[in-house]
Amino acid sequence: MTSKFSVACASLGTSLLLLLGAGPAAAFGDATPGFYVEGGSTFQGGADADAWAAGAVLPWSPSGDYTVDGRSFAWDLFASQWRSPERLDGGRRNYAQIGVIATWRYRFDAGRSPWFADAGIGGTVMNHIYRPTERPFSSTFQFTEVLGLGRSFGQRGEHEVSMRVQHFSNAGIKKPNPGANFVRLRYLYRF
Repeated sequence: MTSKFSVACASLGTSLLLLLGAGPAAAFGDATPGFYVEGGSTFQGGADADAWAAGAVLPWSPSGDYTVDGRSFAWDLFASQWRSPERLDGGRRNYAQIGVIATWRYRFDAGRSPWFADAGIGGTVMNHIYRPTERPFSSTFQFTEVLGLGRSFGQRGEHEVSMRVQHFSNAGIKKPNPGANFVRLRYLYRF
């Protein structure tokens, strides 16, 4: 547990230095697709799980106006892997996951700031029912909610780093439904 906490603190510190040290971007690419990698771990205590993901962010607007006064919308499509302590044999088990999240973004200062906040809701499916040593799930389908805070940098604002808090649960469809909460660090590149 201590080593995970140290790694999380080091990651957070490094990302904050990158965020604060980067100059302001001339323009931001919220209207262009991007690809990302992210990683993190659970924080509710007990047996920790780690998660790594790769995904794509696809801006969408029915009117074609992708950003309005700092607000935008995108579909977040991802594939993820969780790794957690196994219930039965004491080893670790991998769980594959795919998902889609409808994400709303607000870029501060009516879209002129490099800082942004994200909020999203979506659904995911895992290849096995998640059954760690503590807080086992009862279904492969999970809803997910995410909140993020980040900053764009680079000549065109093409790079993003964000810290995200993400919750997974089946909303009581089947019991038990303890849910899992992750803190994740994301790097995204927009083309």
